[in-house]
Amino acid sequence: MNRLFFFISRQIGRLMIFTGILMGFASLQPVWAHPMPNSVVLLNIHADRIDAELQIPLVELQSAWGHAVNDSSAGLVERLGPQLRDYLKSHIRPQSPDGRFWTVSVGDLTIHESQNPIVGVYRELTAQVQMVPPAGEDVRQFTFHYDAVLHQVRTHKILVSVRQDWAGGQLAEAEPAQVGEISLDIVNDRLLPLAVNLASGSTWTGFWSMVKLGTQHIAEGTDHLLFLLVLLLPAPLLVAGRRWGPFGGVGRGSIRLLQIVSAFTLGHSLTLLLGALGWVRLPGQPVEILIAVSILVSALHAMRPLFPGRETWVAAGFGLIHGLAFAGTLSNLQLDAGPMALSILGFNLGIELMQLLVILLTMPWLMLLSRTPTYTYVRNGGALLAGVAAIAWIVERLTERPNAVTHLLEAERTHVGWLLAGLALLAGWASWKNSRSASVKKPIL
Repeated sequence: MNRLFFFISRQIGRLMIFTGILMGFASLQPVWAHPMPNSVVLLNIHADRIDAELQIPLVELQSAWGHAVNDSSAGLVERLGPQLRDYLKSHIRPQSPDGRFWTVSVGDLTIHESQNPIVGVYRELTAQVQMVPPAGEDVRQFTFHYDAVLHQVRTHKILVSVRQDWAGGQLAEAEPAQVGEISLDIVNDRLLPLAVNLASGSTWTGFWSMVKLGTQHIAEGTDHLLFLLVLLLPAPLLVAGRRWGPFGGVGRGSIRLLQIVSAFTLGHSLTLLLGALGWVRLPGQPVEILIAVSILVSALHAMRPLFPGRETWVAAGFGLIHGLAFAGTLSNLQLDAGPMALSILGFNLGIELMQLLVILLTMPWLMLLSRTPTYTYVRNGGALLAGVAAIAWIVERLTERPNAVTHLLEAERTHVGWLLAGLALLAGWASWKNSRSASVKKPIL
């Protein structure tokens, strides 16, 4: 036990030193955005209503409303909240094709302030607005009259986009889809409302968009896949004492592979369901740190067996943690009950499909390599790199600042195809070399 503890401590120490060296190679400077003095409207489309977020530059709102909202923005919501809500409500008039106006209510108001080296201090009001059409009217087709600033500041523009439309396949995870803009018709000197006519949506479109989101989440979630792949590295091998031994056979390796993947799937599916429904909640930062820790533990296990024969239980346990991270993606969408139920199913299906694809593309080559002496170097090298990545992620998530290693991992994510091709070539070469060596050693009768 003391020797095992010494081994683990030494390996973690080496990984931390190596990671620290890599982190010192690069640093990035912040990139400043240049806020424009236009208003923005982001629409979240539901079956029976539209939730909108208004983003209004205070300097423009001050000119239109006449109150010193930009010059005296401190405590603005507390001082003028009710008046500001009434003002906004009077300038928001969605209208159905039959001429009836919608019911509008203005909710939370928030002031945001940022420093910019180009424009100086930029202040913005964010208002949450709910718009409900008359009974029987379609939320996907209406005329949007909105002139909270434009009725006085004639050069102002209002950019309208759909941030989320589940039935239309538009999710908040993606870039908002621009609908159009509200501006002044200079020739006729009149305001032009925006005719919103969204494409028809369907349950199937919403479900399929969640399947695609699940596949994308895994494809871009390097940490989730890395945990599973590193845990699978020693799956084809037998245990010899306190070290990994020879190849244990295709049948045995395939069964262990199926057990580990199934356990991980069951674990993350359970917490994905509970988390998406709001029954289990953990802060995001501890969850992300634990995911990085799971990779580090798997990397050490791939170097030397820490829990031989119990990989399925470890995969299930850490799967519970990974599922909480998946659930955070769904809960952030703030869907209604029906779409949420289908989204949980579709999102989980997308995760499993992408996991299966990655495993099918990697495990045959690992199985082939595990029959050769080269696999020792592949296993230890892969575990070393995974350990470095895990430590870099732990540091990033503790400090909430990216580092050189995590930037490198993000950049290399687009080269996965080349890595798989290299793994296939290495497996072919090592297998050929191993068979050639065996034929040379075979005695001549």
